[in-house]
Amino acid sequence: MSDEGRRTARERILDTAAELFYREGIRAVGIDTIIARSGVAKMSLYRNFASKDELICAWLEDTEAKFWAWWQGVVARHPGDPRAQLKALFAALGKWSAHPKFRGCPFINTTVEFRDTDHPGRAIAERHARAMRDHLRDLAVQATAREPEALAEHLLLLMQGAYAGGRMLGPDVAARAIPAAAAALIDAACGQDAR
Repeated sequence: MSDEGRRTARERILDTAAELFYREGIRAVGIDTIIARSGVAKMSLYRNFASKDELICAWLEDTEAKFWAWWQGVVARHPGDPRAQLKALFAALGKWSAHPKFRGCPFINTTVEFRDTDHPGRAIAERHARAMRDHLRDLAVQATAREPEALAEHLLLLMQGAYAGGRMLGPDVAARAIPAAAAALIDAACGQDAR
């Protein structure tokens, strides 16, 4: 049996929505397009997701889980070295922003598309940004930054800027400039890295 045959209708819908929402934008993609591309019946979609907003939220929650798995994978390569962990996150972001399929941050993209603060997808995106700041602050504390809150805020802004503008810099510049900017912020906040 193929992988396609083993995936549930919910998985096929979510995978299709993820690809289309990220590549084309949430508002640009209609439910009928998702149904057609996922190969499920309309009834299957509405049995799994009561509305497009519910599908958007499921996609963002799935994306968030994948983001934190990525984050853990990156920091796990540098056990016990929070400064290296911080720098590795931005090196990985620099590489990702240079990838041809890179279309920015799905959470930032969501807040741009849904300016209404009551939209449930926006709430997930804002929660994600707060969690990133908290994780960055925790690493900054562990790296003995003089002002861990400030470093976390600076790194979060750099990360968001990299997501928003990294593609415009061109792949070579983004892959080089994003980790270099992060390293400068980290070294200034924690003292020069002697390694």
